[in-house]
Amino acid sequence: MTVTIENETGKTFDFDEEALIRQVVEAALDSENCPYEAEVDVLLTDDASIKELNREHRGIDRATDVLSFPMLSFETPGDFSKTEEDPDAFSPESGELLLGDIVISADKVREQAALYGHSEKRELAFLVAHSMYHLMGYDHPEHGSKEEAEGVKSPMETKQEALLQSLGISRET
Repeated sequence: MTVTIENETGKTFDFDEEALIRQVVEAALDSENCPYEAEVDVLLTDDASIKELNREHRGIDRATDVLSFPMLSFETPGDFSKTEEDPDAFSPESGELLLGDIVISADKVREQAALYGHSEKRELAFLVAHSMYHLMGYDHPEHGSKEEAEGVKSPMETKQEALLQSLGISRET
């Protein structure tokens, strides 16, 4: 598994963010029984940079906490069975599955951790888990959907919570 992490902010956390990111990426892949070694790139940036990316790629002119750029399309989320049919799915150099890119605003990690009353470690782990499930084809209910209105957790939300619990990362940590 190759997880490339770049922190363009120059700021660090009071925990080893690179080790945490790798741990969450690996646990997410394991939770979906990914049969391949995978490659994931993670960029820690600031609000100004993620705002620009959000405007450029989604047409939304505001900073967000995380952006996911999947390299694969899944008919069924987490189903890697048709991956080998895609000639561009694997790195010619390493042979690893090219899963995609994750961009996280370190500013939002700090802001949201304070807002939600949990640690920055928990917030960063949540955002990495959230993005990993997007890279594996999962999505949350559409805004305004019946599921959202009824407060029904999507499979993605259930998986995120289970993943964090399996790693011992709760709202208290």
